[in-house]
Amino acid sequence: MLHASYTRYLLQFKTPSGTSRGVLTEKETFFVRIFDDNNPTVLGIGECAVFRGLSVDDVPEYENVLADVCWNIEAYKENFREKFSRFPSIICGLEMAFADLENGGIRQPFPSDFTQGKDFIRINGLIWMGTKEEMRRQIIEKIEKGFSCIKLKIGAIHFEEELELLKQIRKEFSRQEIELRVDANGAFAPEEALMKLEQLAQLDLHSIEQPIKAGKLDIMSDLCHKTPLPIALDEELIGHFSKEEKHQLLKEIHPQYIVLKPSLHGGFCGIQEWIDWAKELGIEWWITSALESNIGLNAIAQWTYRLDNPLPQGLGTGQLYLNNVSPEPDLRGERFFFRGEECWE
Repeated sequence: MLHASYTRYLLQFKTPSGTSRGVLTEKETFFVRIFDDNNPTVLGIGECAVFRGLSVDDVPEYENVLADVCWNIEAYKENFREKFSRFPSIICGLEMAFADLENGGIRQPFPSDFTQGKDFIRINGLIWMGTKEEMRRQIIEKIEKGFSCIKLKIGAIHFEEELELLKQIRKEFSRQEIELRVDANGAFAPEEALMKLEQLAQLDLHSIEQPIKAGKLDIMSDLCHKTPLPIALDEELIGHFSKEEKHQLLKEIHPQYIVLKPSLHGGFCGIQEWIDWAKELGIEWWITSALESNIGLNAIAQWTYRLDNPLPQGLGTGQLYLNNVSPEPDLRGERFFFRGEECWE
């Protein structure tokens, strides 16, 4: 018989990190553990990384639902994906824990050449919002560490300042040297969005994530049709649960890219549905973590590797916290290696 428990954990940022939704200083998460009576020393561990203020499952009863899941894990083991479809972070954490349990409880839920140390995942360097000087310092640091793809979060300071910063970087580094992605997190007003996209497009950028807030389907569809700069949907994907909903959304908006976060967009099973529809419609995609601890990041990286996507992935968030669980990911510039030789706390 299966048993499960969970622990609430509060991650503390090393440095306050700016987004268009404000400055983050801490991140709440939950670790779930599953074991079987037949082999109680083997623990499957996963992370239910609810994202307060963003995730669809940020609801007052979240912890009660998680407690119910753990108390009745034997009853829910076959149908938790369907029963808790509106709690994507819980689905994701359970998928991690069950996969880890099935593979011996050694934090290798998705074994591959990656977990054997034979290969790596290429990731983008993430630049947090800040003053123009702070963002430039971060960019230079990433370039010096060997990143060839950099993602900047924009929308916190004046657009003209962000534009000037991007122009400076482009003067120093061509598109062949540095690929630049930007993430607006819905910061552009709909009436200004196309004008701003035209200005950004002159800087040879790779793409922009979520230029306007989610939910304005007609406007976003029109933007994706007219844009001179490829658009990637992110927040727009939150809260769509069925295969039919996902297909209809992608068909209606038809973006150039989608950015997929397992903890926000339906767990690994839900992400696979997004990927399947995207492939059918000719839409490209990449995977991004959602501020998980190293428990979640480790599992997401392992799962991502097996998708064999050549684009740089958004998995560089493992060194953000003062009190992260060990071990830290083995990041060598833009190369993410699995660190499996150390014990997990």
